[in-house]
Amino acid sequence: MDDVKIGEILLPGDEDEQERQTRRVKKRFWPVLKRAMRQVPFSRDLVAAYYCAFDPRTPMKVRGILLAALAYFVLPLDGIPDVLMLVGFSDDIAVLTAAFAAIRGHIRDDHYVAADKALAEEPDMQPAR
Repeated sequence: MDDVKIGEILLPGDEDEQERQTRRVKKRFWPVLKRAMRQVPFSRDLVAAYYCAFDPRTPMKVRGILLAALAYFVLPLDGIPDVLMLVGFSDDIAVLTAAFAAIRGHIRDDHYVAADKALAEEPDMQPAR
């Protein structure tokens, strides 16, 4: 995936686009994360990003970037289908890494606390060690 495509994916979009992304992410995030836990090396950051995206204190542009990246993560069809073992989530990881770099500093400690709590409460959500 080249920089142009990642840049296009991470456009925050207008309010209507962000609302579509919000619905998509809220509906599919947790089931997709459960499937991806063993393949995504930064699941804690991913869950913290989820909480940051839905935090009303998060600036609109940051929220838009996170929602775009999280929506790409939950889409069933993307650059490399997620059902392909070992490589299926590699494009998602690239997009998420770019998003995290773009919004560095906006994911706060309380988002990580919420992520740790969510991961601890669900036995299927324990990161691979």
